[in-house]
Amino acid sequence: MTSATTSATTGVETPAEVLVETVTTVNGREVRATVPARLHVADFLRQHLGLTGTHVGCEQGACGMCTVIVDGEAVKSCLMLACQLDGRNVRTVEDLAEGDELNALQQAFKEEHALQCGFCSPGFLMTATALAHQGYRPGREEIREEIAGVLCRCTGYDTVVTAIERWFAEHPQTAAPSAPDALPADTDTTATQG
Repeated sequence: MTSATTSATTGVETPAEVLVETVTTVNGREVRATVPARLHVADFLRQHLGLTGTHVGCEQGACGMCTVIVDGEAVKSCLMLACQLDGRNVRTVEDLAEGDELNALQQAFKEEHALQCGFCSPGFLMTATALAHQGYRPGREEIREEIAGVLCRCTGYDTVVTAIERWFAEHPQTAAPSAPDALPADTDTTATQG
């Protein structure tokens, strides 16, 4: 779907953004949207679905703040286009809590003081959750290697590793079920740039 716009100053007609129809499942709910072909997943989640737990840092895939889970794999949402979500299953950090209660991983982060400013926390939480989907229990060094794609300027990583290690020890292969209330009720949207 495309349309054209005419410049008021030059009178030249230029093509408008290409729009793409997409149907995806986000946090257990089906979402139908018309999205610009160049809209990134991070912007789609934050600006169009109101899921602001997905943080945006570098917008180049280097910091890992925007990590979400797509079909069980950790993905940096600033590097993926929203139209690529068609037919796929997405989980965001909003899907981890069980109602108003922190899930076991979030509780481990709280108790191990793995949270400082909290900006990087969603990236760590979603990376660890994706590890659980893979069906194995990583050791401390493997955890360090797996979370290396998420940058933190506050914690020094040690408490983050301890929290994830504790979570795996206490809850092997744990993954929170999709929570239907983790997405706003109105999920039929047309996501156009304004």
